[in-house]
Amino acid sequence: MADFVGAIDQGTTSTRFMIFDRAGTEIGRSQIEHRQILPAAGRVEHDAREIWENVRKTVDGALANAGLVAPDLAAIGIANQRETVVLWDRATGEPVAPAIVWQDTRTAADLKELDAELLRERTGLPPATYFSATKVRWLLDNVDGLRKRAERGEVLFGTIDSWLIWNLTGGELHATDVTNASRTQLMNLTTLDWDPVLTEIFDIPRAMLPEIRSSAEVFGVTSSGVPLAAAIGDQQAALFGQTCFEPGDAKCTYGTGNFVLLNTGTTPVRSTHGLLTTVAYRFKSQLPVYALEGSIAATGSAIQWLRDQLGILESAAASETLAARVDDTAGVYFVPAFSGLFAPYWRPDARAAIVGLSRFHNSAHITRAALEAICYQTRDVVVAMAQDSGTDLDCLQVDGGVTANALCMQLQADILGVPVSRPAVAETTALGAAYAAGLAVGFWTSQDELRANRGESRRWHPSWSAEQRQDGTTRWRAAIDRTLDWV
Repeated sequence: MADFVGAIDQGTTSTRFMIFDRAGTEIGRSQIEHRQILPAAGRVEHDAREIWENVRKTVDGALANAGLVAPDLAAIGIANQRETVVLWDRATGEPVAPAIVWQDTRTAADLKELDAELLRERTGLPPATYFSATKVRWLLDNVDGLRKRAERGEVLFGTIDSWLIWNLTGGELHATDVTNASRTQLMNLTTLDWDPVLTEIFDIPRAMLPEIRSSAEVFGVTSSGVPLAAAIGDQQAALFGQTCFEPGDAKCTYGTGNFVLLNTGTTPVRSTHGLLTTVAYRFKSQLPVYALEGSIAATGSAIQWLRDQLGILESAAASETLAARVDDTAGVYFVPAFSGLFAPYWRPDARAAIVGLSRFHNSAHITRAALEAICYQTRDVVVAMAQDSGTDLDCLQVDGGVTANALCMQLQADILGVPVSRPAVAETTALGAAYAAGLAVGFWTSQDELRANRGESRRWHPSWSAEQRQDGTTRWRAAIDRTLDWV
């Protein structure tokens, strides 16, 4: 067998291809950003063709950087931004409309007609613009002739994984995996199949839906002869890459948003505290593993906003240095609800606010408040997880770009009151896709082998008192209240 495994990590702002050896060590990578198309307020689109071209370029680039060729790869796995919607022509393979991104809120008015209890029971998800179903319906209703074409089977729907599987297999396979399907609001969480009641509610033709498969199996073979052996949503991939294989294991990925996932085992836990019940992964024909998830819309993007819109920062990395100039926020709280609040609040009417300002405050206080906002939002989700699962977290495993900010991670430990652990391999999303693909083809033989690969690069321990933590949380919740009912 070849000595390496590759992973496509197709994210919200960029695409990367990474190559790993048997120890889970990075051997090579290539990364390319793609355009963020913002045609109107609340609308976020991508060009699916551009994304596919970037996948091809990054695969070639990473192989070249590592001095390898395609046959050196035992398998390739896909991790992808999840709820983003692509519709394409079955005959030509060309997109029929721009991809609507998970952050897009154009379908907010459609949520009022939805039965929240029915959706939660069948899908584990609340009514929200976040998920795919309302986006698909919007395209079918607003692009001339598209609904009739879809009903005739001429138009296919997929999340980004489906779009890449279709292209990587030369248009031979229209498929998705259970983790991505569980984010469409069309899959029944118990049967793991498309639900006829849901497809009727959202008025989406069954003919356009992909086949649902497990997360780790051989989907097909790429044009270069490498097995395509995994597809898994990016946050579930990070859970897999962090080797959170046991119930009670949890991780938080810090990217554009924050995503906290808690492994709950082979039985789905229905949330009553504002979390999502989702599929964590499924290995071949084994029972699926479920997770509770807290999705937070704006965390890393809040730092980007300080940099790009306010001009407070020269770079995202500069946030640590600037925030460290002050010992605390001096009472400033920043709630970055730019497109509403996700878990555990689910308030699309919320909008961002910075509260507690006086003339004394400066850019350092605001920047530190932005870092604390990342941590308080994470705490809100972790508390809800404990309430739903009955299990208190004893350590949070973290990954993603924000974990390079040591001050932010110390604040996270302080605000949570538990240690925070960063792995030796920071790119756990790509690593998780590689692990799933490698297991599927026998490159790795067991989850125990993957656990043995995990190393820790740093651990942060809480330094705040319980009184300080409680006071901060009380003021944070007061700040949350001030963001509500704006829309």
